[in-house]
Amino acid sequence: MAFELSAEHEAFRAVVRDFAVAEIAPHAAAWDEARHFPVEVVHALGDLGLFGLIFPEEWGGSGGDFASLCVAIEEIGRVDQSMGITLSAGVGLGANPIYRFGSDAQRQTWLPDLVAGRRLGAFGLTEPDGGSDAGGTKTTARRTEGGWSLSGAKAFITNSGSSITSVVTVTARDEDGGISAYLVPSGSAGLIVEPAYRKLGWHASDTHGLTLADCFVPDEHRLGDAGAGFRNFLSILDDGRIAISALAVGCARACRDAAVDYAKHRTAFGAPIGRNQAIAFALADLEVSIEAATVLTYKAAWLKDEGRPTSRAAAIAKVYATEAAVGATRVATQVFGGMGFMEENPVARFYRDAKILEIGEGTSEIQRLIIARGLGLPVS
Repeated sequence: MAFELSAEHEAFRAVVRDFAVAEIAPHAAAWDEARHFPVEVVHALGDLGLFGLIFPEEWGGSGGDFASLCVAIEEIGRVDQSMGITLSAGVGLGANPIYRFGSDAQRQTWLPDLVAGRRLGAFGLTEPDGGSDAGGTKTTARRTEGGWSLSGAKAFITNSGSSITSVVTVTARDEDGGISAYLVPSGSAGLIVEPAYRKLGWHASDTHGLTLADCFVPDEHRLGDAGAGFRNFLSILDDGRIAISALAVGCARACRDAAVDYAKHRTAFGAPIGRNQAIAFALADLEVSIEAATVLTYKAAWLKDEGRPTSRAAAIAKVYATEAAVGATRVATQVFGGMGFMEENPVARFYRDAKILEIGEGTSEIQRLIIARGLGLPVS
C-alpha cells in the first residue's frame, strides 16, 4: 500500500512550483488588489502544458493522469488561489465536457486552443435560482430552424468573460422537459456577458453572470445526447470536486508554511511564539488536517485514474479538504495576530479566498448529502 506520489509526479511538482514561485507569487497581491485577470499567465500555464495534462496527445494533450492535474492545481493554488481556480475550471469545466461528451468535429473545433491554454472555456450550470438544485434548470431550449434558441440566465460562471474565452457550455431544458447541453461560442448573438462580480475573494479570477436572450445555436452545437446534459454534468462535477480538494490543500499548505515560519521568528515575552503550546498545538492540529486532506484528495484522484467510481470519494475529499483550508486560514491569521488582519499579508488574501471552496462545485451540505446517501440513508 503506497502513500506517496511517484518520483515523476514529484519532479513535475518541482517544475510547477518553480514557475509558481517565480512568475505568479510576486504579482498575486497586486492582481488581487486591482482585480486583474492576468491573461498572460494563462498562456504561460498553457505553454507549460498544464491545460493539456489529462487529455490524449491526439487532441494536443500530454496523456497524463488526474493526479498530475491535482499536483499542478495544488502548487499554483499554494501561491494564488485565483490562478489555481482558473486552471482547474479551464481544464475540468471548460475543456473536459467537450472531450468527454463531444463529437470528433466538436473536439477538433474547440480542444486544440483550450488544451494549449490559448483560449478558455466555461461551464454554465448554476442559475440565479438554481445552485445546489442544479436539476431545477430554468434556462430553456426552443427548437427552431437549424438549431435551438436558448433563453435564461446563468450565475457565477468562471472563465466566462475574458478576452480569451471562446465557448461556454450551458445546460437548458428542452421542450420535452429533459435537460441537454449546448456549446455557445463567445460573441454569439443573444449571449450577454454581465459585468464582473465584486467578490469576497478570488479577485484575479474571471467570473460573470450570463444572460441568454433568444441565443441561437446550430444543431451541431448540442453537446452529447438529447436529455443527457444534466447527468453528464454531474459526472463532470465529480472530477471538479477532486480538483477543488487539491486547490484547498494548496491553500492550507500555504497558510501552514507562513504560520510556522512566523511562529519560529516572532518573539513575545522574550521567546519565539512557537514555544507557546497554544500556538504549537494549533499548528500541530493544522498539520494533522493537511495530511488527512492530502490523502483523501489523492486517493480520489487515484480512483479516477483507475477508472473506478469516484462520487463518494470526491465528496469526502471535498468536504474535508475545503473545511480544512478554511480552518487553516483562521489558524494562520490567529498566529499572525494583528499582522494577519493586514492586506499586505498573504494570509489575509487566503482567508478571503478560502470560503468559496466550501461552496463552489457543490456545497459542503451537498457533499454530506452524497455521503449520507452512500451509507444507504433515506435522506432528501
